Amino acid sequence: MGIYADYAATTPVKPQVIDAMMSIYQHHYGNPSSIHTQGRDARHFLDESRRKVAQVLNAETHEILFTSGATESNNTVIKGIAQARRNKGMHLITSKIEHHSVLHVFEWLEKQGFEVTYIDVDETGRINLNQLKQALREDTTLVSIMFVNNEVGTMQPIDEIQEMVAQSQAYFHTDAVQAVGHLPIDVKELGVDALSLTAHKFGGPKGVGILYVKKGTELQYQQQGGEQETKRRAGTENVPQIVGLTEALTLADANRDAYNIHNTQLKEQLLVGLQDRAIPFELNGSMIETTNHIVNLYFPFIDVETLLTLLDLAGIFVSSGSACTAGSTIPSHVLSAMYGDYPRVTRSVRISLNELMTTEEMNRIIVEIQKIYLKFKEEEHV
Repeated sequence: MGIYADYAATTPVKPQVIDAMMSIYQHHYGNPSSIHTQGRDARHFLDESRRKVAQVLNAETHEILFTSGATESNNTVIKGIAQARRNKGMHLITSKIEHHSVLHVFEWLEKQGFEVTYIDVDETGRINLNQLKQALREDTTLVSIMFVNNEVGTMQPIDEIQEMVAQSQAYFHTDAVQAVGHLPIDVKELGVDALSLTAHKFGGPKGVGILYVKKGTELQYQQQGGEQETKRRAGTENVPQIVGLTEALTLADANRDAYNIHNTQLKEQLLVGLQDRAIPFELNGSMIETTNHIVNLYFPFIDVETLLTLLDLAGIFVSSGSACTAGSTIPSHVLSAMYGDYPRVTRSVRISLNELMTTEEMNRIIVEIQKIYLKFKEEEHV
């Protein structure tokens, strides 16, 4: 049986989520836009899901928009705000370590005539706040900075960023995909104008996500057609998956403290286990300002492609970074922004944790890494 340790890429769908979805598929299959009994039945589950999601995020129900996932949410909000406010300014701000569903949108906007400032990060992955303060201008209309980095787990100082942005005319959007189940997400407390989530990162199904848009936010919605989602996103709502997302979000929020304790113990077991076996490594990112479900490690004795292959052959499944760049030979843009050191960028691996992982599985990961290290050490002396 293999050991899955790539939970930052995706998570298994929880049994309770599957049960909730199957009930909708089998018994509540009407189109929520239909006015007959079956349609009204489906509409009830859609409305109830929106209410529950809003409650978990401390938002208003009309501020919750269901999408196909974080990529659509990020595209919708970044393009939509930029386009809706172009008469107020053509300057946008993001960071150099955003997910590609954010970075590629800003690159596309640059081709449309917008000016984008990409904020630097330090060696822990935290953005340069002084640079952000200096970058804010009278014509800045949007700042988009992620909550938790998907490759190294570093948390950004959202409260400090929000305070800076609030002193300008710009809106503040955050990609909070890696925060659910690890950090409390209260949109009123965070003070953000928009926030993106996707269900498959916290035990929900793939293909469904959330876009929170604060009331009054100027945004040009991108998807035309029907009048679903109060005319903001055309297309029949995927009620079973929305119900699944809602169940997964509720479970993740309710069990967050227990999950964090478990992941912290696993992370400590990993780091101490490698140290005790004298395996050379360095942690990429922060030891303090981080969520403990993502551990990114630099192993100087082996390139990442070889390490991933050997671990895969041993039945251990990890990654070199974002799953959205799988198959790419381009080094991690996150590690490049943090270190600029080519050997480090190409010799680092991401091990991401979950409440489903056991201490026995973590011990096997440590043992297999030790075997690989000893093999390479032996070959060096042949």
